[in-house]
Amino acid sequence: MSDETDVDSEADQGNETDMAKLLEDSEGKPLTATVNGRPAAINDISVDLTAVLGMAEMKVSNLLKIGRGAVIELDRKVGDTVEIRVSGTAVARGEVVVVEDRLAVSVTEIVKKG
Repeated sequence: MSDETDVDSEADQGNETDMAKLLEDSEGKPLTATVNGRPAAINDISVDLTAVLGMAEMKVSNLLKIGRGAVIELDRKVGDTVEIRVSGTAVARGEVVVVEDRLAVSVTEIVKKG
């Protein structure tokens, strides 16, 4: 069974893609889970967010030889999009950017499960 995904890009949507917009109601108000009119505890749950720059496969014998200064070639090229995962599930794609002196990811596409 294959896991197929649909991707809507900014160009396809004609406006800025923003994770928060996916969590808004028709009036633009943030969607929040509530219980008896109070915010539900689910809103405070932390999730792991990972930006995957690329992957590599190697034998354990080569892995054991890696030392300081070793370069591991990944399966992606400079300028390729990175995958953004939440708890291991792909939710978006983006581009690596620098904000002040830190790496960041600018979201360019939201992954929608079809």
